This record gives sequence, C-alpha cells and structure tokens, in this order.
Amino acid sequence: MWLFNIREVYVRWFGIPILAYVMTFFHPLDPGETIVHRYFVALVFTTLYWNGAFMLFMYYRKRFPEIKQTPRRLLLTVLSLVTLMVVVDPILCYVLNNQTLDQILAIDNVVTKTTINLVVALVIGSIYENVYFFEQWKKSIQLNEALKNQQIRTQFEVLQNQMSPHFLFNSLNALSTLIAEDSKTAIEFTEKLSEVYRYILQNRDREVVKLKEELEFARNYMFLLKIRYPQNLSVDFEVSDDYMNMSIAPLTIQILLENAIKHNVISKTHPLHVSVYIEGNSVVVKNNLQRKNVIEKSTKTGLMNIRNRYAYFGKEVIKVDSTDDSFVVSIPLLHIKGETSVSASIV
Repeated sequence: MWLFNIREVYVRWFGIPILAYVMTFFHPLDPGETIVHRYFVALVFTTLYWNGAFMLFMYYRKRFPEIKQTPRRLLLTVLSLVTLMVVVDPILCYVLNNQTLDQILAIDNVVTKTTINLVVALVIGSIYENVYFFEQWKKSIQLNEALKNQQIRTQFEVLQNQMSPHFLFNSLNALSTLIAEDSKTAIEFTEKLSEVYRYILQNRDREVVKLKEELEFARNYMFLLKIRYPQNLSVDFEVSDDYMNMSIAPLTIQILLENAIKHNVISKTHPLHVSVYIEGNSVVVKNNLQRKNVIEKSTKTGLMNIRNRYAYFGKEVIKVDSTDDSFVVSIPLLHIKGETSVSASIV
C-alpha cells in the first residue's frame, strides 16, 4: 500500500499541471483574457479540487474500507465533492476572475462550470476507486489463498494427530480393557470414538461451525481421554444456551484441550482441571498450570494455527493470559452471515 501512496503522490503532482493545461482550452478566452491568466486560474482550481478530492477519498476509505461498503463510500464521496465545488467555485471565481455575483450565478456559467468540474471529478474519482478496488481485490485473493493453505495444513495436522498409531493404540487399548471390565462403557466409548472421527471428517472443509457442534465434539473427545485419566483429569463446560448458535472455527476448543493435556503434568498428586466458559463475547479455555519438564513432540496445531485462521475473519483477537498458576485462552465467538462461505462476513 505504501508503494501505491508513493505512486499516487507523483501522479497527482504531475497530473495537476497537465490537467490544468487541458482545462485551459475547454472554452474560448474571454475578452482581454490571456492564456497565462487562464492557465493560472485552471491551475489553482485543479490543485484545490484534486487535493480536496484526494482528502475526501482517503477519509471515506478509512471510514468504509470494506469492498461491501463501496456503494455507501461512493455516494458520500460524490455528495461531498459536489458540496466542495458548490462552496469553493463561487469564491474562486470571484477572487481570480473578478466576476460579479450576477456573473457567477448566471445559469450558463453555473451549468458550464458545474459540468466541467463534475466530469473531471468523476474521471479522477473513478481512477482512484478502480485502483483501490483492485488493491482490495488482490489483497482478498492473497488472504483467501493464505487461508486455504492454512486450512490444508490444519486438516492434515489434525487428522495426522487424531489418527496417529499412538492415539489409535491408546484408544484401542482402553477399549479392550473396558470390554473386559465394563461392557456398557465400552459401547459408549466406541460410539464417542466414532463421533470424534466423524466430526473431523465432516468439518475438515468448513471455515466455521456452530458453537453447539464444537462443544459436543469437545465433550466426546474429553470422554475418550478421561478413560485414561479417570481421577486425574476434570473438564467443566459452563456455556449458556444463548451462545450455542454463535460460530467458531472448527477444532479450536479441541486444540486448546489437547494442548492443556500435552503440556501439563497429569497425576494423582497433580490433577489437571480445565474449564470452558463464556466471558464477554468469547469462549474461554482455562487450565491450572503444571508444565511438564519434557513435552511430547508437537504437531504444530496450537495457538499459532488458531491465530492464523482467525486473522482471516478480520479484527478478532485471540487473547492469551499465562500466570504462574493458570493458562487462559479467549477465543472470540463469531456472528457469521453464510456459515460455510469463505466470503462470510462478521457483523
């Protein structure tokens, strides 16, 4: 964008004298008027209008930066340009052309000046908007491609982690023990394991899911792990039904639960407590902190992965708060139009 700003400065300050020269010959000289005077007047008009229009373009871009806000931005810009011309033009005509009020307000003069000014303003404005639209479009494509690449990596890493021989071995080992000791729990374990795999496969191509779906998946996932840590791992889900239809990136809560288990000691003397709850407009995952001296090999599906995916949605910020006693991650909940669309917008 800074390259565009540099180019724009050169175009504007080279374009102003050139455009003023062209406008000098828009209509015949008045009696006693010289080319030099006409060019000077055109230069003053062009300088004020072009720079004024530029400031208006920049102001409304900051106010309405999104592509979907283009109609509103254009309407307000045009109205502001017309207002600028209506106010400034009579003053300049009076000062530079020594015109009387009657001459300035003459119908022919008003129509001619207004037509010329509007045509020039619309031409310049269309150039600015086309360049801006192209820059935004190019940025959108780059961001979309980055998201797709991130999703592909996420899908592979999560599937690799969940379907790894280590995970499968632990699950089957727990299942074989349950079959011998508690057939009812073994059946439930099998169902939960099936639901975990089904959720991952069904949602690997989606950008967002309902919080209700993500929490159900997280509960199934934790059910499997609690078989390994029956007395040493506890997870509390305290989420009101009012938030269930809000959206979240899939596997987000699961990744945070997995990280809590992977990075902390879980034993009879050091039980791990995890809480999932709502705070403000975010879902929070909090655990007591008791770091392992040796950490399992990471598959890189942690906080960086979540941050990269959420960066696509705009200004949403992942908050992390680590103290000596706890580790807390807050994930913004999303209000999404078009649940599975890449171009979904946050309102």
